[in-house]
Amino acid sequence: MSLVFAAITPHPPLLIPTIGKDALKKINQTQQALERLEEELYLARPDIIIIISPHGHLFTDAFSINLSTVFKTNLREFGDLATNCTYKGEIHLPGAIRSLAKQRGYETTIITNENLDHGITIPLYYLTAHLPEIKIMPIGYCNLDHKTHLEFGYLMKDPIMKSSKRIAIIASGDLSHALTTDAPAGFNPAGEKFDKKIQELLATHNSTGMVQLDPQFVNEATECGLRSFLILLGVLRDMSYRYESYAYEAPFGVGYLTANFIL
Repeated sequence: MSLVFAAITPHPPLLIPTIGKDALKKINQTQQALERLEEELYLARPDIIIIISPHGHLFTDAFSINLSTVFKTNLREFGDLATNCTYKGEIHLPGAIRSLAKQRGYETTIITNENLDHGITIPLYYLTAHLPEIKIMPIGYCNLDHKTHLEFGYLMKDPIMKSSKRIAIIASGDLSHALTTDAPAGFNPAGEKFDKKIQELLATHNSTGMVQLDPQFVNEATECGLRSFLILLGVLRDMSYRYESYAYEAPFGVGYLTANFIL
């Protein structure tokens, strides 16, 4: 089987010790959950990590695939000049996915940007600690509807399963940013309801329910992870897995979920 690992991770910059400092203690559950995921990813022995980020190039009607031979982390916008990691890029799988997408009428755009956004950098900082030779393939979602994101993930499944490489897929994304009055988006009662609903739908393997979420409700929750999760669920469609939530916490008014889809 080519797909050997699948997970959801949050991406608060505070998880980086040089940024979080004392605040890191407040998201200790998330840190420990990522360290647990790192151990399990290492045991899965992946050759490639596909990572879906909300903070890359966002196009209106096209998914993006970042194709580069080398990628570098960049956390300067958060005042961190010390954290510098380099990754090899996967150069074959992007073409296979784009070719199939074109055949089936899905718009994809190949971009080349060696600088990784924080939605990718934060999870990889933890998950690749013992995978120095890993290759990565960053993907960005778009503004198309939820159903299209699920379908695009299902489309990706074919090239993934036909690959001779061992592949992991990570859906990076935070839940509501509106859980408290001092949250980044301020308080909205939809935030807590959204976070509970997403966790319920994931636990019951209900991707249809996720697609059918009211767009206004999703908008009020002010999230960034739903479309990442939908792409991942599309890849997992018709596969047997056990969903396990490793941590959920929201000390800063943003929902951080870490979960493993045990294959």
